[in-house]
Order: sequence, then C-alpha cells, then structure tokens
Amino acid sequence: MTPRENIAPFRSFILKVANRCNIDCDYCYVFNSVDQAWRHLPARMSVAVAQAAGRRIGEHAAAHGLRDVHVVLHGGEPLLTGPRHMADLLSAVRAGVPAGVAIHFELQTNGTLLTNPWLDLFEQYEVVVGVSLDGPPAANDRHRLTHTSRSSAASAIRGIELLRSRPHLFAGLLAVVDLANDPVEVHDYLASFEPPVIDFGLPHGTHDEPPHRDDPRVPEYGLWMSRVYDAWLTRPENRHSVRMLEDIVGLISGVRGSVESLGLAPPTSIVVESDGTIEGVDTLRSVEEGASWLGLDVFGQSFNEVIHHPKLLHRRGGKATLAGQCQSCPLVEVCGGGYLPHRFSTDHGYRNPSVYCADLEHLIRHVQGSLRQHGWAPHTATPP
Repeated sequence: MTPRENIAPFRSFILKVANRCNIDCDYCYVFNSVDQAWRHLPARMSVAVAQAAGRRIGEHAAAHGLRDVHVVLHGGEPLLTGPRHMADLLSAVRAGVPAGVAIHFELQTNGTLLTNPWLDLFEQYEVVVGVSLDGPPAANDRHRLTHTSRSSAASAIRGIELLRSRPHLFAGLLAVVDLANDPVEVHDYLASFEPPVIDFGLPHGTHDEPPHRDDPRVPEYGLWMSRVYDAWLTRPENRHSVRMLEDIVGLISGVRGSVESLGLAPPTSIVVESDGTIEGVDTLRSVEEGASWLGLDVFGQSFNEVIHHPKLLHRRGGKATLAGQCQSCPLVEVCGGGYLPHRFSTDHGYRNPSVYCADLEHLIRHVQGSLRQHGWAPHTATPP
C-alpha cells in the first residue's frame, strides 16, 4: 500500500511484551480500569508476535523512508518476561527492520526486578530504561503497593541505584501527580537520583469519572505543577529536563512538542498488544471497554493500513476534532485540547475540554509569566 501524502507515519511502536505486573498500582489503566482486556491476553508476547511486529515496523520504515524508529517495551511489567525471552523478542524485532534503519529501544519498568544480568542484556541491545516512582517512599506507597499491600519503594529505589551505575542506560523517571504529596519534595527527591528526564503524568480521569480534587473550584493540578516548574527553574544545579514543562516552553515558543498530551501535532505512536492486536492510545482503557481497540493485528494488517483507521481520527484531526470552546481558545496551540482520554464523556464523546482544562490554563499562563520575567517573549499562545 502506497503511503498517502500529508499523514505523518508512525515512529514509535509500543510493544506490550508482558500483560501482568508484580505490583498493584491502584491508578493503573491496564489492570485497574473499566477495560479488563488484560484478562484475555497472553501473559507475555510470543516470539512469533515480535517477529511479525518487527516485519511490520520494517516495512513501515521502508515505505516512509524513516532513518530511525523507537521501539518501547511496555506492560504490565516488562521484566516479567525474563531475560532470555526478552533477548529473543529483541532479536526478533531487530531482524525485521532494515539494516539502514536505527532502532532506539526503550523500556519502562517499575524497577523492582532490575538486576545486573538485565543491565548486561540492555547493554547488548542498547536499551535505555525508564523507571516509575512517584516520590519518596511515603508518597510512592500511597498508590504503588504490592499485591499483598506491602511497600514497593525499597525495591524500586534499589533498582534505580543499580541503573545509575550505568548512567548511559538511564532514560529517566516517571511520576504520577498526587495532590496529597508536596510537589517540591517530590521533584527534589526524584532529582536526587540525577535522572536525565523527569516525566510527570496526570491521573487518568474523564468527565464521567473525574480525577480527585480537594476543591473542584481551584486548578489544584495546575498549581501543583506550577510549583514543580518553579523548583525546577530556580535551582541552577538542576541538569535534568521535566518533559511536560519543557514541552510547554517549546510550544509557547512555536516549537513542536514531544508528548502526545500537549500541542496539536499528530501523534506518531501505535501499540501492539501481547497477542499481536493493534490499538491506538492504550490509555483509552481508562475511558470505556474497547475504546482503544481497532480490530486489527500485525499478522493481517500493515501499519500503513492502520494509520487511516477511523478511530485514529480523534488523534490526527487537529483543531477540527476539539470542542468549540477549545477551537477558539488562545492557548489551544499549547494544550492541544488536553490528552485524548481526559476529554471523554458519554454524552459528547471526545468533543469536550479536558477535565484538566483549568489546570492546563493555569500552568501555561504561569510558564508564560515566567518567560516574560526572564525577557523571553512567547511567539504563540499570548493572552487575548
């Protein structure tokens, strides 16, 4: 199939190599949301699925002249595959991609199972590793406990310290925002591990099931992230980036962002499940049963066919798919209407402002004000 003009190809391929987890995060969109598809999926991806995915990635790269692709190993907890099986999966994917196309392997883990043999494997295949940690032990353990309700913090910290011994493999830390935690304390604690990147994610919520707030009249999540921004910016010793905040700065300045939850650029990622089925935004599992499923798989369809699936139009339609008030908002080029799952309601589908609309507005304007204070005049998203 000949790729059509004006549609960006996929560049990031998220492989769900494991569909089980050794801890039980209460906010997990895979295991603790309305969509329970994991119960019917293989516990780990087979080599046959990895081979098919590798071939599809290879043909997509060749069709679009891509020089490199990102392959993200995800779960569940991907380390539950075991090192030997993971090596087979990595080899199978690599074999399907043409020699002239660079593969950037990434892996997202809770860190509790990291060992030196795992790091040796990641050295061999040049896999960089991100670890999920929500802050100091007390903060982390608000939501990230084991299946027996015990702390996971000590094991995760041990894994991070082991990863720090090979800093070239350390991709960064991912934390979910919790209003009960102090934002500066969380930021500074995560920064103490010297990650190259700290990525903060907002808890998944919809208009039907909104995120927790202590006072719904106040943009509490925007205030929380604004305090992170101030802590990050005002300490000259900080060398890490904070992905959400860097993207906001870039988008205000007219630079295309890197995360799917901000801006209007069409996303370029796609998910392959452990059985080879293909889904769009896997976080849509937090919305309703089957919201992320496309009815396609790597054995029967190419990614060039997937790219035109009607269910992906919400991700690729730009302003036209947004709620009316978002289309006319002066900040839309930065917030992009918010992350797709956070726009959903049963009554209006995805044509709603984000449940974090007020929070995003507060944070963006806070960053704008900071940039003006430092003499940097934003090129876009100026106040009306």
